[in-house]
Amino acid sequence: MAQKTKTMEKHGEKTLPTPAASKNKAGKSAEVFDPYQILQRPLSTEKSLRQMEFENKLSFVIDPRATKPEVKRAVEELFSVKVLGVNVQNAFKGEKRALVKLSAASSASDIGADLGLI
Repeated sequence: MAQKTKTMEKHGEKTLPTPAASKNKAGKSAEVFDPYQILQRPLSTEKSLRQMEFENKLSFVIDPRATKPEVKRAVEELFSVKVLGVNVQNAFKGEKRALVKLSAASSASDIGADLGLI
């Protein structure tokens, strides 16, 4: 007996499924988390610099599909800090911005200096 393989039809052609299209138990595709895809660039405005110095907050332009937990995880992985909270806003320019509040143990000014903002 010949073993049947599962095929997919695409525009009348039969093709085999690709291994990259594999799905986990929840039915979602398994992707590797990349913090550089979430955080696009730091935001350097007068207001964000003031918040960095006095309120211990960092501002970033983020991917439009990013969620608060993804932003929190990305900042914690990239900068090895503890994040207390994340606020997200959609700007009029079509950007999505994240305001990340850091714990008192880590300094947003030091991270801003490492990023070249200060």
